[in-house]
Amino acid sequence: MAMRMVRHRIGALVAVMCAVLGGAALVTGTAVLAESGIRSHVSAPRIAGADVVVSAAQTLPQDEDLPVALPERAVVPADLVGRLARLPGVTTAAGDVSFPVAAVDGQRVVPAGDAATAGHTWSSVALMGDPPIQGTPPTRPNDVALDAATANDLKIGPGGQAHLVVAGRPATLQVSAVVHGPARGVFFADQAAYQLAGRADGPHKGPKKDTVDLIGLRTQPGAAATVADEARKLGFKVSTGPDIGDIATPSAAAARSLLILIAGSLAGITLLIVGFIVTGALTVSIGGQRRELALLRAVGASPKQVRRLAAAQATVVSAVALVPGVLLGYALAGQFRSLLATLGVLPDALPLTISPLAAIAAVLLLLGVIQVAARLAAWRTSKMPATEAVAESRVEPKNPSPVRTRIGALLMVLATAMSVTPLILRNQFGAVGTATSGIVAAIGLALAGPALVRSLSGALARRLPSRVRATTWLAVSNSHGYALRVAGAVSTLAMAVLFTLTYTMTQTTMMSASSQDVDQGMRAQAVVAAPELGGLPAGTLDKIRATPGVRTAMPVNTTTVLWPHQEEGKHRVESQPALVLTPDAPAVLDLDVRAGSLAGLTGNTVAVSADTASFMDTAVGRDVDLLLGDGTPTKAKVVAVYGRGLGFGPMAISRDLAAGHFGTGLDQAVLVSTDGSAAGLAALGDQPGVKVDTSNPRAGLSGVGGAPPEVYVNLALLAVLLGYILLGVANKLVAGTTQRRHELAALRLVGTTPRQVRAMIRRESALISVVAVGTGLALSVIPLVLLGIGFLGRPWPAGPGWLAPATVLVVVAIAFLATELPARRALRTPPAQVLGSHE
Repeated sequence: MAMRMVRHRIGALVAVMCAVLGGAALVTGTAVLAESGIRSHVSAPRIAGADVVVSAAQTLPQDEDLPVALPERAVVPADLVGRLARLPGVTTAAGDVSFPVAAVDGQRVVPAGDAATAGHTWSSVALMGDPPIQGTPPTRPNDVALDAATANDLKIGPGGQAHLVVAGRPATLQVSAVVHGPARGVFFADQAAYQLAGRADGPHKGPKKDTVDLIGLRTQPGAAATVADEARKLGFKVSTGPDIGDIATPSAAAARSLLILIAGSLAGITLLIVGFIVTGALTVSIGGQRRELALLRAVGASPKQVRRLAAAQATVVSAVALVPGVLLGYALAGQFRSLLATLGVLPDALPLTISPLAAIAAVLLLLGVIQVAARLAAWRTSKMPATEAVAESRVEPKNPSPVRTRIGALLMVLATAMSVTPLILRNQFGAVGTATSGIVAAIGLALAGPALVRSLSGALARRLPSRVRATTWLAVSNSHGYALRVAGAVSTLAMAVLFTLTYTMTQTTMMSASSQDVDQGMRAQAVVAAPELGGLPAGTLDKIRATPGVRTAMPVNTTTVLWPHQEEGKHRVESQPALVLTPDAPAVLDLDVRAGSLAGLTGNTVAVSADTASFMDTAVGRDVDLLLGDGTPTKAKVVAVYGRGLGFGPMAISRDLAAGHFGTGLDQAVLVSTDGSAAGLAALGDQPGVKVDTSNPRAGLSGVGGAPPEVYVNLALLAVLLGYILLGVANKLVAGTTQRRHELAALRLVGTTPRQVRAMIRRESALISVVAVGTGLALSVIPLVLLGIGFLGRPWPAGPGWLAPATVLVVVAIAFLATELPARRALRTPPAQVLGSHE
């Protein structure tokens, strides 16, 4: 029977199919991102030949939650190499370290992979899986081996000389070999590599002396599992198979947690909107079948059978749209991943995980929504007595449900309360309240809408002049008599207005507030950096300070700090980006210090933003337990609390505390404050790879503060979700108008001309547009005013001035076109033929 009903209701069910198709695409795309954050693995061609890799743990466990990844390299003792080499079944054991190396050809920097980690030990070449080697291994401190791509770029081979910048120092070395392997890199004799990486006695010796990054093992055939079991007994992290890539590139593997974060932030808003649109489409579709369902009750069908039939029909239609929707979702996820990689949020080495799990999750979730929505839409008709159901099948209930109205009003009040969060939290968590409040308010409007429409249309009807046109009177009377139908259109259009304004303005206001923080807090006039070299060459800081006109030069770096704590009796670890500063910070940065001083950033000390201080329940003079980026535990004293956390990040730690536990050991950038006459800074840019920027010193703060990457992703998602909402709005209005064919035919039989019918439809559209735009704008005002006050200190948000007018124009255009066009089509059929049809 469900199939037969579907065949007679194809036109009305198209809206359901479109809603489900778009919903399946959005949910599948979000699920792919979430699955990739959990299961994706980084490829590691440089150690692809290793059967087993031993390292320190690169994650920290949490109670009842996913582990937190360490973005910095945790190390293991160098003497472990010999112990592992003696295990039965091990044929090769190679310890590896990484350090910054870049090749230079004149003024041009030739990349040899990631400059920050391009240098490695020669013994690690064996972990590539016996690559062809041209020449002899490097054995002396001034020997080096290049990968084939780098050698080709430099146009040199074995016996030639390569000009390199190694660990921040220029050097001309003898090329002893060219490695034709699957990965790029520069390879040194093991002892030389240990010294250059600061792992052995020498000029570069650092706190990681006598350690290696990881140890790769090659084993006899079939012995890998046994070797891995024996290695685990030594108490270190042992990786095999695809897990090896995560250990080889901890920073890339740490990006998986960002995928989970982004998927989580997208999931809530996506599910709310998909549920709203799908439920609205099903309500219109099943509402048009009330007469058939009522007749089924009259001939003996039980309420349960009626609801089951409605759900089965909806499921049949949805099944047709689910398959293409799921396929579209996988393509959408691929586009999202490309966007994230383009923005530098995700590394190119981290792929998406494509499996049936995302499709299964999306299908099960949507089928659940469809079942619940269809049964609820048929609930009233199925529960009414058969005679009453038939009598009401052509009209709506006289009075909207008071319970529904009260719930809707409460939701709108709740949405207003949620919009207060920017006044309390000036960060992305505070902004979430504004974005979410718009959707909650739209849902509340959908519930309270019938009462609102009936009240407004009733008031308007009583105030209509006696000589008003008949078409206007009909439009107002129809809106009053069919308040439920009109409210469905109003709430969906209002949702488009609400969502566009609140969601867009939230992102643009965060970006503006972050930019405002940095602009107001940046006292430096220039920044010097050398990203192509993996960090600034040694001695650059001294050269800058010696330049005439330079007042202050402060090295600035970025890292990650973790805060372990107890939350409701459970162990939690919060990961925070942090600036690495020196006591010279007040001369180049104004972080709006509210307590303490940044000049105290020496030894084991930190400064925290006001929001972070509140979250961590700390203040100036107190000690906090932290974990550095490589997992090293430390206790640090809070020496300052500052206000510009949105622009400069939640935390700043002293250079003394971070030394040896972040990055490459080279400074990422130097912020320079001048008296306006430091023209000599430009000469530093003559060094290959060194960049001097006097127009945008804020570039030295890359990676900390500023608009979080989710903002840019949310703006991209906004376009997709807005398109889905507008499609849902149009489909709902088209389906609703199409189902009025009998009503329009009856009007024509009593003498109404097609022109008068079209005029009536246009006036109904105008009324719907006015109410939808008015309520949408009214519900947006308070959240946006509070957002502006909380983030910008003014009662209006940041954003393009054309956004609100453009949104109103689009919504009004859809309201008119989605009713005018199907009405014209319906009027082409003779009224007698329409009334004689089964639909």
